[in-house]
Amino acid sequence: LKSSGLGEGIIGILLFYFEVFLSPIFALAMQACSEADVKTMIRGHLSQTLAECFIPELGEEKSGKVRSIYFSGDNVVMVTNDRVSAFDYILPNLIPFKGQVLNMISEWAFEQTQDIIPNACCPSVDPSVVVQRRMKNLNVELIVRGYLWGSMAAAYEKGDRSFCGLSVPDNLIRFQKFETPIFTPTTKAEVGHDENMTMTEVEALVGKALAAEAKEAAMRLYQRGSELMRQRGLILIDTKYEFGTDAQGKLHVIDEVNTPDSSRLCSVEEWETKYPKIAEQMATGKYKNVSELMKEQPALKLKEFSKQYVRDALLEMGFDPSKDKAAPRLSEEQVVECSYRYISVYEKITGQRFQFPTSKIPVSKRIISNLQQTGLIQGCIAVIMAGSDSDLPHLETLRKELAKFKIPSQLRICSAHKQPSRLESLLAQYNKSVEPVLIVGCAGGTDALSGTASYLSKHPVISCPPDGMNNSCLTNPPGSSNAFVLKPANVARLAAQFFAQQSPEICAALDANTREKILKLEEADSKLRSKL
Repeated sequence: LKSSGLGEGIIGILLFYFEVFLSPIFALAMQACSEADVKTMIRGHLSQTLAECFIPELGEEKSGKVRSIYFSGDNVVMVTNDRVSAFDYILPNLIPFKGQVLNMISEWAFEQTQDIIPNACCPSVDPSVVVQRRMKNLNVELIVRGYLWGSMAAAYEKGDRSFCGLSVPDNLIRFQKFETPIFTPTTKAEVGHDENMTMTEVEALVGKALAAEAKEAAMRLYQRGSELMRQRGLILIDTKYEFGTDAQGKLHVIDEVNTPDSSRLCSVEEWETKYPKIAEQMATGKYKNVSELMKEQPALKLKEFSKQYVRDALLEMGFDPSKDKAAPRLSEEQVVECSYRYISVYEKITGQRFQFPTSKIPVSKRIISNLQQTGLIQGCIAVIMAGSDSDLPHLETLRKELAKFKIPSQLRICSAHKQPSRLESLLAQYNKSVEPVLIVGCAGGTDALSGTASYLSKHPVISCPPDGMNNSCLTNPPGSSNAFVLKPANVARLAAQFFAQQSPEICAALDANTREKILKLEEADSKLRSKL
């Protein structure tokens, strides 16, 4: 066959047949298998999620819907959890890998847009943690929309034509692309809903020049994001940006960029396949708006790579955000699907394969370990609590002694007699700590603080009263387990022994302290012997 050339012809025909007919089928089969494999991996990590991550050593926690934020020195440390919110409700479920996926997408997007505007990001320390340089937040969410979608589409279908001071033309339909992207800023609400703002209102808040600079940066970031997404077969439908200024007043993009939580995304194929059919149906005049069409032909609804899947799932379960007081629990299948979508969009946007963890170490412990290795924390803290501000000199002495062993500490004033509910609340907060805590009770007179703290706390409590030998510290009722140490220096050494296995630096300081004491004894003994 080969000598006659017939063999080469047959091989060519077979290759052509495979390329045209079998290759697409084989590719689809592989894709389906890949999706199944990924979902199997997700099911194996359903318990490996992060609900919250209180790290008292970083300072006061500002808890958001999906992040814990700490203003630590010159940095802002943001720990992204695996909660998901929809319709301003936090769902009871946790979505595996959701937090770290958002961080990794944002980190990638920051790298792609450094030539447009500087960002506040510091080098990555952990997949679930973002560290940024501290900026003065403009407190405005700058939203750029390329399509009539989401809440804007809903308002448009009800007759609204003015948005954030902009006039939108008649005869548009949901999912339609705008001729040019539009800018629709909103307030950044701490609680409740964000409110639309006009450009004039933004200028009044931050100044005309800074407002114009932020708007231009937002439009350019959206343009770059749209180009990058389209290269990956995605459409950046709309997104929001936040900006801040440094000490010199220079504008930086902060928070996150072009993630599924801050943006709406869908595939180019999805929009190019379904939107023409939607437009064709709407042209018949049979439907008042696209929402009516969707009710009759739900197959035309565009699938998004965003939180829209969660919103749709809740609505399909009968959830009414205007009436219900809490969101229902998603099924395991819905949780897996949601996680899969986050992972899929990460891989699509970045072109990188998501790496599942090879160990089952709890996420919170991994975070503490990584923050320790980068020098952001020691990984432990001593909380010095007093019943009165008159005890502050004693508290400061304790703090200085603890500092000799590199032990971070916090001072708190709370009376067990006068503020019992506040004391209980404080202890409940420290009970959530993901790093070890040692509580030092410093109450004079009748020491109810140490006894109460040791009963309610999950952490050990040491009594070190400011008025010396206080017998009330030794006679607390059954269930109170506080230890008693009279001298602040001895409290610090006990704390160092307690934390030594947690922190190499504290361990080294403890060893050095021990060597120093022994060396002094040896020197004293040597001097005595030399006089003999």
